[in-house]
Amino acid sequence: MLDPAQLEQQLKAGEQPAVKVLKQALRTSQARMDEAFRAGDDIRRLIYGRAWVLDCILNLAWNQFEWPGDDQAALVAVGGYGRGELHPYSDVDILLLFNNANPEDWHDSISGFLTLLWDISLDLGSSVRTLNECYDEARNDITIATNLIESRTIAGNPSLQAEMYERVTSEGAWTDKEFFKAKLAEQKERHEKTNNTEYNLEPNLKTSPGGLRDIQTVGWVAKRHFGATYIRDLVDHGFVTESELDTLNKGELYLWTVRYALHMLCKRREDRLLFDHQRSLAAYFGYEDQEGSLAVEQFMNKYYRVAMAMSEFNDMLLQHFDEAILRIDDEQSIRPLNNRFQVRNDFLETVYDKVFEHHPFAIMELFVLMAQHPEIKGVRASTIRLVRDHRHLIDDEFRHDIRNTSLFMELLRSPEGVSTELKRMNRYGILGRYLPEFGKIVGQMQHDLFHIYTVDAHTLKVIQKMRQFRHPEYREKFAIAHRIVNQLPKIELLYIAGLYHDIAKGRGGDHSELGAEDVISFCRRHHLGKWDTHLVAWLVRNHLKMSMTAQRRDISDPEVIHNFALEVRDLVHLDYLYVLTVADINATNNTLWNSWRATLLRQLYMDTKRALRRGLENPINKEDRIEQVQHEAMLLLSRKGVPEEEVLDYWDLLGDDYFLREDAHNIAWHTQAILEHGDNPLPLVLIRKTSYRVFEGATEIFIYSEDLPTLFPATVAAMDQLNLNIQDARIILTDHGRTLNTYTVLTDDNQPLSENPEYLAHIQQHLTEELDDPEDYPDIIQRRVPRQLKLFTTPTRMTLSNDPVAQQTVLEVITPDRPGLLARIGRIFVEFDISVRKAKISSIGERVEDFFFITDSDNQPISDPDLCRRLQQAICEQLDQHVN
Repeated sequence: MLDPAQLEQQLKAGEQPAVKVLKQALRTSQARMDEAFRAGDDIRRLIYGRAWVLDCILNLAWNQFEWPGDDQAALVAVGGYGRGELHPYSDVDILLLFNNANPEDWHDSISGFLTLLWDISLDLGSSVRTLNECYDEARNDITIATNLIESRTIAGNPSLQAEMYERVTSEGAWTDKEFFKAKLAEQKERHEKTNNTEYNLEPNLKTSPGGLRDIQTVGWVAKRHFGATYIRDLVDHGFVTESELDTLNKGELYLWTVRYALHMLCKRREDRLLFDHQRSLAAYFGYEDQEGSLAVEQFMNKYYRVAMAMSEFNDMLLQHFDEAILRIDDEQSIRPLNNRFQVRNDFLETVYDKVFEHHPFAIMELFVLMAQHPEIKGVRASTIRLVRDHRHLIDDEFRHDIRNTSLFMELLRSPEGVSTELKRMNRYGILGRYLPEFGKIVGQMQHDLFHIYTVDAHTLKVIQKMRQFRHPEYREKFAIAHRIVNQLPKIELLYIAGLYHDIAKGRGGDHSELGAEDVISFCRRHHLGKWDTHLVAWLVRNHLKMSMTAQRRDISDPEVIHNFALEVRDLVHLDYLYVLTVADINATNNTLWNSWRATLLRQLYMDTKRALRRGLENPINKEDRIEQVQHEAMLLLSRKGVPEEEVLDYWDLLGDDYFLREDAHNIAWHTQAILEHGDNPLPLVLIRKTSYRVFEGATEIFIYSEDLPTLFPATVAAMDQLNLNIQDARIILTDHGRTLNTYTVLTDDNQPLSENPEYLAHIQQHLTEELDDPEDYPDIIQRRVPRQLKLFTTPTRMTLSNDPVAQQTVLEVITPDRPGLLARIGRIFVEFDISVRKAKISSIGERVEDFFFITDSDNQPISDPDLCRRLQQAICEQLDQHVN
């Protein structure tokens, strides 16, 4: 890697400046290490080797300057460099340590030395302190204390570092208990920044749960408490077994390997596994796309499984430390639970070490006891180790044992702790062994922006959401779900459906159908009745049905509601499906659940419930519906003094479709404004929050204008300029060449619009001005495409089908999301002389799934095959040109 003697000779010869000599040596050594890495060299040799290279270079640099005599100064490596670990672009943290000498007296040497290091392009983290300053700073800052604990001398007097170490690890700086508590708090804060999960879309190799920092935290506490130099020393203290140490070392080496490759590929310090880096790393490590599993998904699956294992070790060892440090002086209080378990100082433990060997069912019993006794704070580390050591006992015989199946069902029926204990089972590696089909989805990611968790993490979050719906504090936000979960006859059936709804992801084929087969096997093995089994299988098979109907279909259409009610069949199925749907959406992505989606599902639920109560054999009569809504709207208009004769004359120009899709409040609002608008040639633009009946939680923009082919693209382009996110569009033609356009919108981050009058007036004025001449519609704005969206460039897919009842063509477009996308689609419609009658807009992570209900220039469905082919070609080609 480096020849220190040769390098020293070059410096002494003085033929080239020191900065040039050292910089070249650094580059050469790094290039050699990178070459060795690509050749498969031992990662430990490279990580420790880079630290050794820096030791040599810094030692030589140190000797280029004058320092105080009598061994009054030392150059000390701290932090990761102090551990002797350096990745290609890691920070090089150093301390210039002084004893009695005043650092200010050596300003020129310090400045020259640090400048030299910066000039040779080191990512330097430096501090200049005396021994007393080190002690004072360490006592006040746990991060500084930790850095100084991990230190070693590079040049100068080594006794200074030894004295500094002794002082900053003394009881006067931090007691064992204070240090441990501080590191626990530090880790907790770090984990909270990543939602306390190893399974983030773009995890950080260092700071995410299960990352290198978790391993280092164990090492810091061990070093502080035991004086251990390495984690392997914990074997001698009885805190880690040889097999556990082997697993821990393998996990650390894997993370080191990925981090080294990440630094090397990025050519800079980067610890985040961003989407583009994930793809590059998957290719570098030789992963290839397979049916049902992308290369990047395979790579990330390995990472997530390693991170989960490291988190498990972190939990167990910190629990060990908790008992050895914080609770060592506690008076021992033991409370027996049964012949197999007892509670020691509020923590569950086995009565003797061979409990699981003699009674394998006790593995399942442990989690049931934890759920039944919420006062228990956790599981003792020694018992966690026993669980890990005996989980191999979970085989087919174990899975079919009536004791174990009964215990698992008892857990699902527990009043408290269901989601907590399922997560604990997953963390201890039990859930995936007991349910092998669940084991297949552990660590399985989906490479998109819609699913922000792995499949197993999402599944457990679904059950957590279901549990939360029961609590009073969720009554307001999830009113219907709160009421339902507290009335369901068998709540455990809901949890089983949640556990299995995505169980078949990644296998290829329809995961809903495959999951239904799996859950039927589960129900039989757990002795559920036929009706219960059919219900759970139906829920798994149809778990996407409600959200797809709410977001893709016109749920103001009575026929849509009737058909959905036919599929649901009864109120029991509807109740279970509604809660499963709401929990699924909330556990998929934090940004998905908003007032808009909440109201869509609420409307679909309430209308379907009314249809079921009315009877599936008695669908709502359209004429009765129209008559009722017109009557209610007329009453509202009469109170405002609008002449009935004018109203009826105007309504005669509108078709039945309008009165079936609007409620009485909207009809009255539109009618009064249109009659007052009269023959004004300018478009009429109205804005208000939507009513409950339509879509509460969003803002409704109503536009009354002359019917022109360019009106839709002009409108969506103008709204795009205003950063409005269109969720729904309803377009009604009148018999006198006018059009009533209703757009339901949110902000660009899917929140309701501000009710500030000036803001709404600005929107109204902008739309009025832009739509004054729709032929001259606004330019499609050019906004920067977000980094993550740039990475998803899948080809546009488009389907066309005719609806003979509505006499319209249904166009579905699935394409990567981009700014100005809707405006571009609108422009294509103009080119083909196509009119838009309705639109359902849905953003799902990095893609959009938009439905347009369109007609040709004669207001007829599009039936010309050549026109369909050319339209499809134009949309796919033009949209795919704008993916970057």
